[in-house]
Formats: sequence, C-alpha cells, structure tokens
Amino acid sequence: MIPKPPPREGQIGFLYIPPYRIQGTSVAGEATTLMVPELDVCFDMGTALRCALASKYVALTHGHMDHIGGLAYYASQRQFQGMGEGTIVCDKRIAPDVHKMMRGFNDLERQKTPYQLIELDEGEELEVKNNIFLRGFAVEHTAPAFGWTLVEKRSKLKPELVGLPQEKLRELKERGQEITNMLEVPLIAYTGDTLPGPHLVRDDVRKAQVVVSECTFFEPEHKGRAKIGMHLHIDDIAEWSRVLECEALILVHVSRRTNISYARKRLDDLLGGEMRDKVHLLMDHRACRERYERQAAEAGTSV
Repeated sequence: MIPKPPPREGQIGFLYIPPYRIQGTSVAGEATTLMVPELDVCFDMGTALRCALASKYVALTHGHMDHIGGLAYYASQRQFQGMGEGTIVCDKRIAPDVHKMMRGFNDLERQKTPYQLIELDEGEELEVKNNIFLRGFAVEHTAPAFGWTLVEKRSKLKPELVGLPQEKLRELKERGQEITNMLEVPLIAYTGDTLPGPHLVRDDVRKAQVVVSECTFFEPEHKGRAKIGMHLHIDDIAEWSRVLECEALILVHVSRRTNISYARKRLDDLLGGEMRDKVHLLMDHRACRERYERQAAEAGTSV
C-alpha cells in the first residue's frame, strides 16, 4: 500500500464587487492575506500569495503570525522579481517590532532586503492613489490592533455657488474665497481581528461601499470562546448589519472548525431579505464561483 499524496493547497477566495476585486485567503489561526488590486493595497500578509506580491502597500492589522508570517518573503520577492520596494503600513505601536522582525531576516540571510515602513497614529492617513487615502483606526483585540478604511476625497462645488458662470467662480477663487467642500466617500473598510465596539459604527466603516469583516465563530455555544479570543461571532454580525449601509459585507477569518455549509445556514437563519443578499463568505468557493459566473453571463463574457 502506498501513502496518500499531500493535501492540495487551499484555493484563493475571490469576489468581484464592481469596481473592486476582493481576493486572497483567510482562515482563522492559519493565514490571512487580502488584497484589493484596483487600489494597490493588501491587508495583512499571513502568507505571501503570488498574486499579493503586486500590491505596493501592505496594511497590517496586528502582529499575530497568521497576519504577518509572509511579510519578509513579500518584501524579498518584490526585490527578487524587480517589482520595486514594498511599503508596509502599520499602527505606530507595533512599528518597532516590525522593524526588528525584518532586521532579523536581513541578519539571517546576510543580505539587505529593501522595504519602507510607514507608521500611523489612529486617524492619520496615507495617500495610496490619487485622492484615495488609507486611514487606520484602533480596534479591540488581544494585541495592539488597527482596522483600516480606504476613503476617496472629492472636491464638490458649494451648493450656494452652483449655477454661477466660470468667470465668477474664478474671480471668487482669486479673491481667496473657498468655493468647494471636501466630500469623503468611504470605499473599503477592513476590521481586522476585533471585538464588537464603537469602532465598527464609525461613518467611514458603516458607510463604506464594501466592508470586509472577520467572523471567526458561528456556533451558538462558541460565543464565550469568541469573547475570550476577542473575535467576532455571527450574532455580533447580525446585530451590526442593522446599521451597515454597504453594498457588500464580506466575511473572512472563519475558523477551520466551521463547515462552510453550516456558516451559510447560520447566515440564512440570522439575516433576512436584502441584507442576506449582501453578505458573502470569501472562502465559500462554490458560492463565489457561481456568483462570478452569473456576473460574467450578465456581462456577456465567457468564464
């Protein structure tokens, strides 16, 4: 009798929420790496997925190994493949430890792997694309942790000036009068690992077009376990969903103990109507594939 071959590597989760692709992998305690290619940002680097290497920015939520285990390899591979220096963005509280970890790999390899590290305080921003800003906010977890939002800032003419001729607007601007208001449009919000709390109902989270949230536990008897590990339970998601205004809520970081079909049933039981249609499990490969095939058919494109 010959031994069985090793198990196949897990499939990458993929959802298209126009105009954004949300793709990567996220299994609680194993690895979380989630990217938005259109915005050049990857959230966490638990494993350096090949498709994640193209992300110029990696925004870290916290220092647990399943969220940063692939970070040094990400920086190394970008250098090796001539893709340019990777940029790591993190909570100021963990920046010295991230530097220490990266220096450790440099020492071990006897070579210098270039990377840039940008540390942010809560509420500080980094422009990652033209008029699109990455903003961190503190969450509650067993280690210092951030969630992230990607916000577009648009300049909009003040209502009282709408209809004025261009010459008049130019004249007002030359006199030093502010003629526009800055409008913030939350695009993507990512919670990272967290307990429920006021940080989840911030405007730039609650009103984001796409919200990506951990939901580690689904079984009713695991509510206590969720609280101890400072994670979200499906009951927390059901309560939170009442105030969310998103186009899509994508759940990640599901425990390996939870069968995806069971997680799907719990969502059916707890969320009704329109909100249920907005909620997706990133690692529910069958459902995500079927959804994408419908999108492709509607667009007249073959898969």
